[in-house]
Amino acid sequence: MAIDTFIGVEEILQPSRGAQLRTRIFGHAAVMLGATVILFILAVALAAPWLAPHDPFAQDLSQRLIPPIWHAQGSWTHVLGTDQLGRDYLSRLIYGSRISLLVGATAAAMSAMIGTTLGVLGGYFGGRVDLVVTFIITTRLAMPVILVALAVAAFIGSSLEIVIAVLGLLLWDRFAVVTRSATMQVRSLDYIAAARAIGSSTARIILVEILPNIANALVVVATLEMAQAILLEATLSFLGLGIPPPAPSWGLMVAEGKEYMFFSPWVITIPGAALFALVLAINLLGDGLRDIAAPENRS
Repeated sequence: MAIDTFIGVEEILQPSRGAQLRTRIFGHAAVMLGATVILFILAVALAAPWLAPHDPFAQDLSQRLIPPIWHAQGSWTHVLGTDQLGRDYLSRLIYGSRISLLVGATAAAMSAMIGTTLGVLGGYFGGRVDLVVTFIITTRLAMPVILVALAVAAFIGSSLEIVIAVLGLLLWDRFAVVTRSATMQVRSLDYIAAARAIGSSTARIILVEILPNIANALVVVATLEMAQAILLEATLSFLGLGIPPPAPSWGLMVAEGKEYMFFSPWVITIPGAALFALVLAINLLGDGLRDIAAPENRS
C-alpha cells in the first residue's frame, strides 16, 4: 500500500508533457535565439508603414550615397544612408523584410502541400503508387533549381507572384522524401492497424493518425525550405530575374549596389547582413526544433 502511495505521489509531482516541452524549448539556446530574431524581423515587417522614416521609393539624386550614421559624413536624417538614387536605405531595408518573409513563407507552404501529398500517398499505399511518386521525385531531383528558375523567369518575366510560384513548384522534393519515409515507418504500427480495424476511412487515417505523428519532421523541413526560398529569391533578384525594381528586395539592393561596393560598401553589406541574420535565425530554429523533437529528448 505504501509503495502504491509513493508511486502515485511521484506521478503527481512529475511535470506534465506540456511543462516538459516548454522547458525544452525555453532551455534551448538555438531555438530562443532563432525565434527572437525571426519575431523581431516579423514585427518590423508588420509595422513597416510606421517604422520607416521615409518613402522607400522616393528618389532624391541630391542625397545619393550618403553614408550611414557611424561614418563621419553620416546624417541622422538617413540613419543607414542612401543608395545610388538617393532612396533611404533604412526604409528600403524595413520594407524588404516583407518581401523576404512573404516569399519564404508562401513558397514553403506551397512546397509543403505538394511534397507532403506525394510523400503520404507513396508511403501509405506503396506498390505502383509509390513507384509513380518515386519517379516524380527522381525527375524533380534531376532538375537544378536555380537553372530552372532562371529559365522560367527569363521566358515568362519576373514578378513577385512568379518568383513565389516557381520556388513553390521546385522546392517540394525534400518534403516528399521525408514524408514518404516517415509514412512508411508509421503505417505498420499498432495504432494504424487499430484504426483500420474499427473501420476508419483512408482519408481519416492519413489526416488524423499519420500526419499529426510526422508533423515534427515536417516542421523542421519547412524551416529549411523557407531559408532556401529566401536565398533563392535573393539570388534571382541579384541576377536581375527575381523581384523587379524598384521593389526593395534585399537581393535586388545588393545587385544595385555592387557597382559602388568599393567606395560605398554599406550598400551591399547592410542588406547582406540582413539576409544573413534572417537565414541564420531560421536555420537555428529548425536545428533546435529537430533536437527538441528527437525521440531521446522527449522523456
